[in-house]
Amino acid sequence: MASQVPTRLPKQFEQLRIGIALFDPESGTIVDANESLESMFGYSTEALRKMSVEAYSANTYAFSRDDVVQQIQLAIDGQPQRFKWRIKRQDGRLIWTQIDLSQLIIDGEPFALAEIRDITEYTNTSRRVSLLSRIMRHNLRNDLTVIAGRAQQIQSEVDTDHIRKHTEKIEEKTNDIDRITDSVREIERATTPAQTKRVRRNTFDAVTETVEKLSDKYPTAKLTVEKQTEMWFSIDSAFNQALRHAIENGIVHSNSTAPSVTITVGESPNTGRVEVSISDSCPPIPDIELNALDESIENTDVSHGTGVGLFVMKWCVESLGGEITFDRTNSGNTVSFYFPPEASPSDQ
Repeated sequence: MASQVPTRLPKQFEQLRIGIALFDPESGTIVDANESLESMFGYSTEALRKMSVEAYSANTYAFSRDDVVQQIQLAIDGQPQRFKWRIKRQDGRLIWTQIDLSQLIIDGEPFALAEIRDITEYTNTSRRVSLLSRIMRHNLRNDLTVIAGRAQQIQSEVDTDHIRKHTEKIEEKTNDIDRITDSVREIERATTPAQTKRVRRNTFDAVTETVEKLSDKYPTAKLTVEKQTEMWFSIDSAFNQALRHAIENGIVHSNSTAPSVTITVGESPNTGRVEVSISDSCPPIPDIELNALDESIENTDVSHGTGVGLFVMKWCVESLGGEITFDRTNSGNTVSFYFPPEASPSDQ
């Protein structure tokens, strides 16, 4: 369907405030878009015509060309499609969008017309409610069951040693609930933009600041910061929370009396985004914990994760328009944060 003169959207679509794109049914590429779509994606229409769908899809929520073409073909066959798609803007920021596909005939040729809405704020709110529901259904409920059971045992026991063991368990579970409550508050702060103010920071300086505080808290741990590239980003307290959780996980879950964690700061070679990687020598993160982060999986009593630390990292990073990945080996774990880059003050 290639031609020297690009197919154009009817002029009335330029007046719409929602994003409109015209997709080629064979290649899955965008052949035309309105100004609202250009503003939403951060690319010009001319640039989008030359890009594959993978180029502006978020890495961790990627849509392939085949995925898009399949949706397009169904729409052209008279079956309108609706789905969510996480877009990676030109500036590296990630947004959630809702896509409605339908057929549009132009000069006798079928195309897929996409109505695209930015639903980032709605999606964040919905996911936060879902997460809190999981915590209430599983973590808190299970811990409270343990507390109730131990309290009943105390009532029936007369042996001092047994009473001590039960009260110790009650104290342990009470502390667990306190930590969960703290984590939920961190998530709430990270996903409520009105409560935070972002500032542009040198990435190495921001990382070093958090590491120095943790070095005082964990004097036996060896925390190393390595700078590969000078990078700047726009952050708030959510970054410090995510980084602190990642580093502390590498300390408290280590089998060594002198745990070692290395934090590497630089530019992502694939996307040019800010990359902060935290590497430890701990046992691999269990599947059950990573699976709990997958919102497409319904957690059951036997499959849910034991804590919310990874949730905090994920939510804090994504609240800043970034994404998080996990790499596990027998020698340790590497948690990587990716953020949209900012220009250095000296470049302005």
